[in-house]
Amino acid sequence: MSRRFAPAGVVFAALGLLLFVYFVRKAGVEQIWEYMRRLGAGFLIILALAGLRFVVRSMAWMLCFEAPHRLRFRDAFRAYLTGDALGNIVPLGIVVSEPAKAALVRDRVPLVAGLSAIAVENIFYSLSVALFIFGGASALLLSFPLTKNLRWTSIGILGGVAVIILLAALMLRAQWRFLSGVLERLYARGVGRRLLETRRERARALEDRIYGFYERSRTRFLPILLLEGCFHMAGVAEVYVTLYFISDVPPTLLTSFVLESVNRVITVVFKFVPMRIGIDEAGTGLITGVLKLGTATGVTLALIRKARVLFWTGVGVAFLVSRGLSPRAVASDAQHALANEKAEVGG
Repeated sequence: MSRRFAPAGVVFAALGLLLFVYFVRKAGVEQIWEYMRRLGAGFLIILALAGLRFVVRSMAWMLCFEAPHRLRFRDAFRAYLTGDALGNIVPLGIVVSEPAKAALVRDRVPLVAGLSAIAVENIFYSLSVALFIFGGASALLLSFPLTKNLRWTSIGILGGVAVIILLAALMLRAQWRFLSGVLERLYARGVGRRLLETRRERARALEDRIYGFYERSRTRFLPILLLEGCFHMAGVAEVYVTLYFISDVPPTLLTSFVLESVNRVITVVFKFVPMRIGIDEAGTGLITGVLKLGTATGVTLALIRKARVLFWTGVGVAFLVSRGLSPRAVASDAQHALANEKAEVGG
């Protein structure tokens, strides 16, 4: 699968690189370097806050396991960090990053249990992202003068997120088997029978896992959501600290909140672009211009984010090397493990 999508990854990376060069030159290399110099040892705080985000998501994943399966924090943290690193360095790594986390701990818990817990944790994370983006778009719309296009974009984001949250709440409460139901109807009408032969079974199995967790583990919902919320708050703190060191304008929690919510939108929409090269610089530079912080501040903020991503990616790769593994081997192993698990479900 990675080989199939590799050419697309190269194309996206090339386009992103062009965008990166354009916005760096537009912001001014000397100005960016001056901001980077101002940060100095403050980068250690950025790294610590980024590490905290891995900690809370690892803890949220641990809470998504059901008895008798349990995962130690040390194993969860190493697997989560390693899976995230794979997502950054493998072309279109979103295909393998999540199953890789489960594959890396299958000596501790069964693969199916690990994949189920990852699926549930991702649902909680997606809900928290939707709420966070909704809050950020609301703050941007109500607190800052915007261009017509940006105002309508913010309104569109608010409307789209509100619909998604409402549908998710209704589906969960009514245990509405939307995905498998649609696939079953298509299959019954002869649409894509070969393609849907096993996919409808997998969709049903996934829905069973999610609704089963909802029925059996409701007391964990609040702790998991709080951990996901801590992930986003650590991101806000990271933006605030960065701006404190580099910006000519004193930062506020409101601007930091808005900038981090914009970063979440960029991450969600452009996950397929390797390291989101060029996209981060363009999006953050444009929004800091609107917030009167200057384009150079936004581009520098995006570059500092990339630097801390590279640092923690290096730590994840180091975990792999310490186990005598390579990124390619783990990615391949994760895909084979996921394929085998799907085959068992389909059978």
